[in-house]
Amino acid sequence: MTNTISINDRCFLYGDGFFSTVRVSSGKPLLWPLHLARLQHSARRLAIDITDWSLLSNAVADTIAAKQLTNAVLKVQISRGEGHRGYSPAGIAPASIFISDSPLPDYSRWQQQGVNLALAELRLAVQPALAGLKHCNRLEQVLLKQEATARQADDLLVCDQQGFITEAIAANLFLHRAGRWYTPELSRAGVAGVMRSQLLTLHPDISEVNWQLPELNDVDAMVLTNALMGMVPVQSYNNQALDLALAKSWCNGIL
Repeated sequence: MTNTISINDRCFLYGDGFFSTVRVSSGKPLLWPLHLARLQHSARRLAIDITDWSLLSNAVADTIAAKQLTNAVLKVQISRGEGHRGYSPAGIAPASIFISDSPLPDYSRWQQQGVNLALAELRLAVQPALAGLKHCNRLEQVLLKQEATARQADDLLVCDQQGFITEAIAANLFLHRAGRWYTPELSRAGVAGVMRSQLLTLHPDISEVNWQLPELNDVDAMVLTNALMGMVPVQSYNNQALDLALAKSWCNGIL
């Protein structure tokens, strides 16, 4: 574990790594088993070797204890490690692990009043090899955040380049239609969040779907989820009001 990044670290040079953002509440890393499982899945997909995952879990617990964190954000970032010039990952070991903390943002207004979504102009690149992973190449999200700020939107509904509804800027999306909840399938683009995983486990009746924008015509409620804010109801999409009470009822029934 380290808190100093080398200029030769591949995460710094190429974004060659992945991360998970953990909510700490009452001194506990919430949903840690799901975060750990996602980190392990990302390591396998990117062929980054971590020999002892128990060391990471212990380091997370030690960081929380040493810094006396109660309610905070913990970022666990894993890099392939330090290497020489060039893209080839051959012979690079061991992996580098970085753990940092920051204050937990206040999402209470969003949770109580809901958010207003606009449709993003930028579309996500389609890359099945990276789909679902929270890898360290986040330039699309940086551009999306700039777009949301310029348009004075709380968040954006984002499609991929093939026109499939995918997610929000930094949250997964759940859609209600005809009495059932749905969420976009993420085999082309997007990040498979741990709250999304938790909800799919708790509610196996939620369907993963490949919807394009016309499918939203019959959607009457939406909810955003991620590990930090939990579940947030959507008040409106593209200036069209949604059923905020239904969305809040679903959120309150789960959290």
